[in-house]
Amino acid sequence: MPEPGSKKYDTRRARLRKDAEDSGVSDQDANTAANEELQEGEGLRSRGPRTDRGRGPEGERPGSTD
Repeated sequence: MPEPGSKKYDTRRARLRKDAEDSGVSDQDANTAANEELQEGEGLRSRGPRTDRGRGPEGERPGSTD
């Protein structure tokens, strides 16, 4: 699942919103429905830094024994 704020999230949200609008839902309700559908997934929480560099200086990382 894409994370909120990412380009993939925004693209998927726009598609869901357009599909809802095409089926007769009002603009504001379509926006709300698209957001709710995307946020239902449990995998939307940030997974944190994905690299060693993203976790900060080596001596200040959690669990470091320097």
